[in-house]
Amino acid sequence: MMDAAAARPEPERTARLLRRASHASVAVAGSLILVKAGAYFLTDSVSVLSSLLDSLLDLAASVLNVIAIRHALAPADYEHRFGHGKAEPLAGLGQAAFIAGSAGLLFVEASRRLMAPHAVANVDVGVAVMAISMVASLCLVIFQRRVVRLTGSVAVGADSLHYQSDLLLNGAVIAALLLGNAFHAPWLDPVFGMAIAAFILWSAWQIVHLSVTHLMDRELPDRERERIRAIALDHPEVRSVHDLRTRAAGPQAFIQIHIELDPDMSLRRAHVVSDAVEAAITTAFPHAEVIIHQDPEGIQEVRLAAK
Repeated sequence: MMDAAAARPEPERTARLLRRASHASVAVAGSLILVKAGAYFLTDSVSVLSSLLDSLLDLAASVLNVIAIRHALAPADYEHRFGHGKAEPLAGLGQAAFIAGSAGLLFVEASRRLMAPHAVANVDVGVAVMAISMVASLCLVIFQRRVVRLTGSVAVGADSLHYQSDLLLNGAVIAALLLGNAFHAPWLDPVFGMAIAAFILWSAWQIVHLSVTHLMDRELPDRERERIRAIALDHPEVRSVHDLRTRAAGPQAFIQIHIELDPDMSLRRAHVVSDAVEAAITTAFPHAEVIIHQDPEGIQEVRLAAK
């Protein structure tokens, strides 16, 4: 959403951060696919296979992110007057579909292997590859979380959530390999695979929830709304505010608010006050499009009474 909006960089830097985050995700996913594929052929482990499938879906989702972010950053045009920000939550839904599909494939393979378990080969290679994967995923997550904190990007947030789950997934793979080898229990490998599939499904649901929240135009957090009210009321000629409406579309926010002014104020002066309030809100929320309506003081009560 729009947490810590005041700390957000200017739009040009935001676009640069989003592009770097999406490209870094593609690079990490592509590199991990290569090393995990080699590890799977050497170990024949369903847990390693689960991690490989997850990285394949990571790559597909990350490529989708690159396309979505490029589209979301496109300026508003004649047919899209409010911009293209909702491309990001749409990409999030696409990611969730990819993730859920990988979980289904993994569950099928783990079930098949559970029916005929066999020992995992080259355990040391599998553990080493998973450790490398964890380090690479951790570095990417740290960068992505910084980008999300600064930009509020839904697409990068969904991608980061997926890579955070990868950290747990790779840790579970290491545990499956080590425990299965130590206790000579080959059935642990597919059991861990099933548990990982369930966790991946949970991650997909979290991404769906985040994306739908944006697509359904949910209000900004209460503390952000209170801050908008406070900024408007800070102007000495604004007597009250009402009908505050907010929503987010990717990194961009939309703010609408009614300000109440002296009923005897001239239209010219009301326009000046409105511009000043708009400038103050835009300074605090540089990624927001602000619309302000001026009302004579008391008009809200009159309108409510008429109902």
